[in-house]
Amino acid sequence: LFKAEFLYQYHKTHKRKLRDYFFGFSGKLNQIVYPFRNIVNVLLKYELFNIFIKSLLKVSKKHNLPIIHNSLINHLNNNILNTYKTNKCVYIYIDEFINYWEVEIGKDVFNLLTKLGYEVKYLPYSESGRTYISKGFLKEAKKCATTNIELYKNIITNNIPLVGIEPSAILTFRDEYSKLVPEFDNCKSLKNNIFMIEEFLYNEYKLNNIKPSQFTDKAVTLIVHGHCYQKTLGNMKNTIDILNIPKNYSASLMDTGCCGMAGSFGYEKEHYNISMEIGEERLFPQAREASPETIIVANGMSCREQILHGTKRRALHPATVLLRALK
Repeated sequence: LFKAEFLYQYHKTHKRKLRDYFFGFSGKLNQIVYPFRNIVNVLLKYELFNIFIKSLLKVSKKHNLPIIHNSLINHLNNNILNTYKTNKCVYIYIDEFINYWEVEIGKDVFNLLTKLGYEVKYLPYSESGRTYISKGFLKEAKKCATTNIELYKNIITNNIPLVGIEPSAILTFRDEYSKLVPEFDNCKSLKNNIFMIEEFLYNEYKLNNIKPSQFTDKAVTLIVHGHCYQKTLGNMKNTIDILNIPKNYSASLMDTGCCGMAGSFGYEKEHYNISMEIGEERLFPQAREASPETIIVANGMSCREQILHGTKRRALHPATVLLRALK
């Protein structure tokens, strides 16, 4: 919060880097170039174009820029996931990361909840404001907060929660929105019913709406890297507990701090080395030492990217793990 406020005030009188706009407005940029994504994705495969873009933005040449997929909203609009209605209903928040970059994880969440017997609803894509806050674009972040509050305040209740997939996006609702839009505190029904997917699944498990019998009996070992936002604003125990719902699954929390990526930090040229040093401090060695059969779990997009980049091990989102574990 100090950083966001400092950057907001500082850049009233100091020129911004082009890179700040690229990362801060990434959700808006994806929306603009989406109709031309195939051309953009092809260009990103060409080395000279990659070198040019990364040099222009002062992004590390060792990282790949993410490609834009067929959006999750577009996929959902063209695929009927629910053919029935139940008294177990949930809204999934489709953020700027899930809609364009982590689309497969978004599909996994919808499929998991549908197969568990929930009616899954969604509204049109909207930005959480996370990237704007990270770069100090607080006016733009406030617009995102206001838009989302208006979208959801009259439909989210104790019986119909709002569930998010990317921790940094959905936890922005719970933390910064009250500071950006003080009136949000008056929207009790919405504010009190916003959950990470792991929190929601854990609550449903405690209510006996999700049972171990719905999952495989296969024995699996999992190690979990905790997201910094979740450690601060949520509860890592929820993630561990839901991964242990299948009776022979053994999930444990890795002894790690920040992965080192921290949103766009690890992408930035001058921060690449320290980003990797942070990963090497605890996270990378534990991931490398894990047996090939052990599943590495991380619920944050940047955490998964950092683990893959630093260790060549692919980490899975908890929802993906549970979907694959269903009978």
